[in-house]
Amino acid sequence: MSAQESQTTPKAAQVRIIHGPEIELAKAHVTIINWTTNNPGGSPVHYGIVHYGTDPHRLIETAKSPIRLNPGHSSTVFRVRLDKLEPRTTYYYTVDSMESTGKGDGVKNSVNHFSTLR
Repeated sequence: MSAQESQTTPKAAQVRIIHGPEIELAKAHVTIINWTTNNPGGSPVHYGIVHYGTDPHRLIETAKSPIRLNPGHSSTVFRVRLDKLEPRTTYYYTVDSMESTGKGDGVKNSVNHFSTLR
């Protein structure tokens, strides 16, 4: 067992999205995206990550937000805020998560999109 793991947060065999991703808030210059996975385990601190851009084939921007895992819960809700967006613009995105060590959880999802308001 590594220093980043404990008996109370065993690594999940496979991390998968069980709800979402969905747009929690959409305004002209900011959007919040959330999604729920089974509890990934491993290091107590994880990051929700959103890769996004205005071209679905070039998601060159990244936003991330830290979360502390609750070992007593079977699922984890990630929320990531995207700032400094252009109004009336369609953005494309995918979501992911990683341990504090930088190791990805292996979440797989397709490209989604949202549009900012005026």
